[in-house]
Formats: sequence, structure tokens, C-alpha cells
Amino acid sequence: MPITNTPSTLIQAETLELLEWPRLCQHLATFAATKLGVAAALNLQIPETQALTAELLAHTQEAYQLESRQSGLNFEGIQDIGSFLKRAELQGLLSGEELLSIATTLAGARQLRRIVDSQPDVPTLKELAAQLRTYPELEQEIHRCIDDRAQVADRATPKLGGIRTQMRQLRDRIYQILQGILQRQSNAVQEQLITQRNDRFVLPVKAPQKDAIPGIVHDSSVSGATLYVEPHSTVNLNNQMRQLLRQEQAEAEAVRRALTEQVAAVKPDLDRLLTVVTTLDLATAKARYSFWLEANSPKFIDLENRELAAKNETIENEENSETSQLEIPNLRSQITLRQLRHPLLVWQQQYEQGFPVVPIDLTIHPHIRVVAITGPNTGGKTVTLKTLGLAALMAKAGMFVAAREPVELPWFDNILADIGDEQSLQQSLSTFSGHIRRISRILEALGNPPATDNSENSHQFPIPKSLVLLDEVGAGTDPSEGSALAIALLQYLAVHSLLTVATTHFGELKALKYQDERFENASVEFDDSSMQPTYRLLWGIPGRSNALTIAKRLGLLSEIVEEAKTYVGGASVDVNQVIAGLEAQRRKQETKAKEATKLLQQTEQLHREVSQKAAALQERERELKIAQEVAVNKAIDSAKSEIAQIIRRLQSGDQTAQNAQQATETLNQIAQKHLPSRKQPAKPKPGFQPKVGDRIRIPNLGQTAEVLSGPDSNEELTVRFGIMKMTVKLAEIESLDGQKPETKAQTAKIAAQALATAKAKQAESQAPKSHPQIAIRTDKNSIDLRGARVSDAEIEVDRALAKAVEYGVLWIIHGKGTGQLRRGIHEFLASHPQVARYELADRKEGGAGVTIAYLN
Repeated sequence: MPITNTPSTLIQAETLELLEWPRLCQHLATFAATKLGVAAALNLQIPETQALTAELLAHTQEAYQLESRQSGLNFEGIQDIGSFLKRAELQGLLSGEELLSIATTLAGARQLRRIVDSQPDVPTLKELAAQLRTYPELEQEIHRCIDDRAQVADRATPKLGGIRTQMRQLRDRIYQILQGILQRQSNAVQEQLITQRNDRFVLPVKAPQKDAIPGIVHDSSVSGATLYVEPHSTVNLNNQMRQLLRQEQAEAEAVRRALTEQVAAVKPDLDRLLTVVTTLDLATAKARYSFWLEANSPKFIDLENRELAAKNETIENEENSETSQLEIPNLRSQITLRQLRHPLLVWQQQYEQGFPVVPIDLTIHPHIRVVAITGPNTGGKTVTLKTLGLAALMAKAGMFVAAREPVELPWFDNILADIGDEQSLQQSLSTFSGHIRRISRILEALGNPPATDNSENSHQFPIPKSLVLLDEVGAGTDPSEGSALAIALLQYLAVHSLLTVATTHFGELKALKYQDERFENASVEFDDSSMQPTYRLLWGIPGRSNALTIAKRLGLLSEIVEEAKTYVGGASVDVNQVIAGLEAQRRKQETKAKEATKLLQQTEQLHREVSQKAAALQERERELKIAQEVAVNKAIDSAKSEIAQIIRRLQSGDQTAQNAQQATETLNQIAQKHLPSRKQPAKPKPGFQPKVGDRIRIPNLGQTAEVLSGPDSNEELTVRFGIMKMTVKLAEIESLDGQKPETKAQTAKIAAQALATAKAKQAESQAPKSHPQIAIRTDKNSIDLRGARVSDAEIEVDRALAKAVEYGVLWIIHGKGTGQLRRGIHEFLASHPQVARYELADRKEGGAGVTIAYLN
């Protein structure tokens, strides 16, 4: 069914050409792995629904994940077999090469499905791969019947194998006969060679000696010196060979016919296989292209109700009431394309030695419907239009966009452009009429919603989701009329399209922003110092055309440019000066913003370093605490062990006062060694005597000072800090390393303490020595349970343990006997909360008949 070229399809096709979409598709095709993928990329279609775009974008995202993990898909062996399948469906006969191509494609698709199934987090690709039916039995049958040379193999059928066996035997007989003739008539043949003419074996015979080998002449050389003769002795054998050859061909054709029929029977599944493989290859090509382009996945935003969003913002600003904020939804989505690059210019820079690509920033608020871009010629206005148009097309086609995250833009129903000059001598079209014809087709593609008198009524009707790109709107005619026409056209598009971006030089269009909130200004920057455009896009202020400066830079005579400046109106000069001032102020703010950003980055880096050092210090402190705890526990265990040895030594020997005194002294030594409270405090730093010229510290004032005079009889000295002099007490100062000076009162106190210590030691040496209480075995910490039952013994032991707390140990005499009483007591002690451990006494104290229980 032929496709009619309606205005909508015509302008959409023109837009693709104007935005150079076919060229981008060529670049995409270089990343495809199969001929199927190349063809699909070259003819990449733009989806008509957002649901289809979402599906394609999901494919690209998952393929991008695989490429990022360096575990991309492998399309080895997959070929374009679409024409083979169609011929098989039409009952044509497939050749051996075509059948082998089908078999290798089936094997490649099966391997592709295995790769997809083995990857995590790719649900949409797995859903696609699940549709692949690879028919391994068909692949095996093809490889069984067709060999690697694409010929039907002997094993294909027994009949074919038999025919070829007969042919080989017959060929051997013919060769044997011809070899005999060559040997006998060696002088008559041109060379010792057996060849074929018309599928018959012949000998190259010299023309003058053809009668030496009688037979049938089938051919001659170009010079006529050689005749190819079939000897009479092999004519019948060659006839038999020709018959066998026809039988072989018929049987081989029957084999290929059967395989072709099997292929035709599963053609729908194989067509679906090609579709799925093409989809996977195209998704991989998009992912690889996005990876090369350093692009990011787009997010589609809904701007249908952005007028309501703007109204919401107005209400919140004018009436800061809680009710208003609750009743109106938050619809502040905005188009965000930061650091957006033109993909064709990136390709040109990488592979065609082009200029560096200057990225642009596009941030369009929800209420904006029309953006007017102004600025000098050759400044990048048209490139901005094409960059935005290609970004919208790429996102719609399920591709990533060459911009920094986040990439947020609407899903446009239509992307329509009027870029360039449509002047045509054949159609008698001027520049202006060419633009008008194309704009008319754009308006027809947008449709005709009910006309409105003002923008307020436009809220009643749904806004078409169209992106309109207009280059030099209203140009090519009288400036005043062109300007008026441009204003009317942009106001119409503000109602009938989702977003319109137009470039212009008309000053009247720059003022629309201040009359209608739906309009916004942007400009391409011009560097006054270098007199060249920077290709950067500036928002919020209109740009200067700088036509005279550009003309001078491009080589126009300077006297003409200077003369032209005299004709420029004063108002225009004033406006340009204001715009120049705004641009200078904007550059200054951008410089400050960059400096602030750099300072913020340095602050964040310093914060990270400090945080890392703090974490390291905390970890070091934790390790030191752990080491300290280990050392303390080790000291405690050592002290316990030494104390236990002393107790055992007391128990094993005679409990005399001398032994008790020795044990007490040993315990004191252990306490002195392990207990921090018994350790001698660190001796204070020795006092110092300040001298004239010394630097000292006054802690009460937090100052350091210089000594001007030494301490007098009242222990006062004169010091100076800064320009001030003062007298301070000796006790109020200290050295810079923390030493306190010795005062008379301190000296007297130290002498008195020394005297008291000496007297105490003398009294201690003269007093009679008393022996401390030592925990040894007595009748108060011993209990005799011999002859008692276990239940009664447990009660008695519990009472004895309560009384023996002050001794820390209890001797339990239970006797040896059958051991039942001992076992019962041991079980009771093992579960008693007051008992730290228990053991049998030494042989001297009763051995197995006595148990010693050590209390907590």
C-alpha cells in the first residue's frame, strides 16, 4: 500500500534531513555487529508512542550495563538470512551456502540467548531472548547433510553415498586407461595430464599427431596446437560417468529440497528470530555509541500542565497560605540539559580533526513556551537549534543524550524544524517564500485547536506536545513586516506547541519576555576582547548581533564598516551598551561562581581529609585501649598466680608466724608491682629560681613575660610583657616548661614532712611487730562431712560457704569411701555462684578425701 505524503509526514521527513538525522544514523551503524543491525541503524525509525520509546530505552540501558561490565553481547555467526527464508517460503531451492548460513545463524542465536540468560539485572533483554527459537535439530540436520565446503555430504542419504562410490570406482578405471595411453603415446601428447571437457575425461594431444590417439575431439587450444581428445576406449565409461553425475545431482537436489522445506516450515519463528536478534544488536549499538559519546540516559517529564505549575508558583508567592499549597499539585518539572553537546560535532572532532565542541546549558522552566535566541552571526544559534532537536530525537528513539546528568526533557509528539534556506530557482521560491512554505507545513502538522484571544483561555485546551525549531524567523523580507510577522507567529506557537525555540536578529522579539511570561531570552556569547564568538549560550538576557564587528572580522573593508557605524541609530547603540554591560556583569558573576565552586570543592576535600584523620585517631585510640586491657588482664592473671602459689606454700608447710610474715611481705610486693594505687607517684619537676632576662609564664593572666628583677625578701619580682611592667608573687609564675619555683613556705613544708617521716620510721622500727591475718586452714574455714548423705552435705556446705566468705577458701572433708559423697559435693560446687573453682587437696592435707573450694 503506497504511503501518501501528507503535510505532517512531509515536514517530519524534512526535519530529519535538516537536523542531519541520517548522518547520525550512519555513525550509529558503525557500532552494530551484524548486517541486520547495520541496516536497522541506517533506517532507524522514530517511535510514535511513548510506551515504545520506554521499551527501547530499557533495552539500551540494560545493554549499556553489560557494556559497562565488559560482558557485552556476542553476535558471532549471525547472518542476514531474510532473503533465504523468503525464497524457501516461495518453494525455491536453497543452495548449500545458504543452508549453512541458516545453521550458523541458529547456533549464533542460541549462544546469544545463553549470554543474556547468564547476566543479572537485564529483565527486558531476557524477555526478548526468551522469544528465540533456535531449532537445534534443524541445525544438526543441515550440518549432517551439508559439509564445510557447502556441498551435499555422502552421508546425507545411502543412495547418494552409493552413487558417489560408483563414480569413484569408474573414475579410477578411466584414469587407469588414460594413464596407460599417456605412457604408450608419450610423444603424441602435449603434456602428461588428464583433464576434463564437458564433464568428460580427455587428453591434450598434439594437433599434428592426433591420429596416434584415435578418439573424439572435444576442444582445442587458442593457438590450435593442442587438441583435447577423448580416446575411443573411454567413451562408454565417460557415458556411464555422465549418467552417474546426473543421478548424483538429482539426489543432492532432493536433499537440499528436503532441507529447504524444513526451513520453510519454521519460517515464522525464524523471522521472529531475526527480529529479536536485530533488536538486540541495535540496542547494543546504541549502548556502545552512548558509551563512546559519554552520554546519559534521558528521563521524560510531563509538562502538559506547566501553565498550572506557573500559576501554582504565582499563588504561593502572592498568598503564602497553607490551603493554596495543598490544593494545587507540585508540577515544577523543567527541561534540564546541562553540558549538552552536538553528537555530529563530537564525531567530527574525534575522527575528522574538527574543532573542540563547546557544550551548552539548556534549563527551561515549566511556564516557558517560547525561547528567542539572539546574538551575532556565526555565533552558534543554528547549532543550538540542531543540538536541541537531535537530543529530542535521540531520546525519543531510545538513545542516550550527550549531556551531563540529569537529562530531563519532555516526550515530544512532533519535532518540527525550519532551518536553513529553502530558496529554489526551479520552483520560483525566494528565501522568504521558502521559509513561509515550510512554516505553513509546520502549522498544518500542529493541527488547528480552537483559536483564543489571549493566553488565559489557552488553559482550557490540551497543549500539543510539539517542539518547533525556527531559524531566523521572519527573515528575508522588510524588517518591520518581518518582525511583526515573527511576533504574531511566536505568539501563535506559544498556544499551539509545547515548546518553540527561534533564532532572530529582530530587537522587537527581545522585548517579548517583558510583556509575556511565557517568553524567555537567550543569547550566544561574543567576546569583545578577541572580537570572536565563544559559542556559549547565555540565558535571561538578549544578545547583540555585532554585525559590523563580524563583517570587519570576515574581511570587509574597514572604511565601509566605519561608515556603517555612523548610520546606526542612537537607541540601538544604547541598547547594545546595556546588553554589553549585562554580559560583562554576567561574566563577572560566573567567575565568582567558579571561584566559589572551587573553594567549596577545596573545603569538601579538607573535610574529607580531617574526617579520615579523625577516624584514624579513633581507631588508634581503640587499639590502644584494647592493648591496655590485654596488659591489665595479663597483670591480673600473673598476680593471681603468684598469690595462689603463696597460699599453697602456706598450706603445704607449717603455719608459723614467720611463714605468715614472709607471705605478707610477698603479697605486699605483688601489690606494689601490679596495683596502680600502690605505685609511687611521679616526682614533681624540681623547682627553679627565675633570673633576670628569663622568660616565664603567668598562668592567671595567660601571658608570657620577661623577668626584669629577681625575687626580693617578700618573694616578689618585676616582670614585663608587651609595654606593661608589673610586680608578681613568686608563687604566681612558672617556667615555660611548667616548673614551679620553690617558695620559702614550700621549703619549710617539705622539711617538716621529711622530719615527720623520719620519726614515723623510727617509731615503727621500735614498736613490736604484729603479724597480719593469713587465710590458712582453721576450724572456722573447714567442715567435716564424713558419713553424711549427699542431700544433707549440700545444705551444710552451703552454710559453711556463707561463713567462709571472709576467708576466701573452704576445706571440705568428705573422706574417700566409694566417692559418691565427693562427686555430689563437686557437682554442688560446680553450680554454686559463690565458688570460683575447687580442687582436691594435696596428699599432706588429705588428698582425695578433702576438697578445697575457692570463693569469688
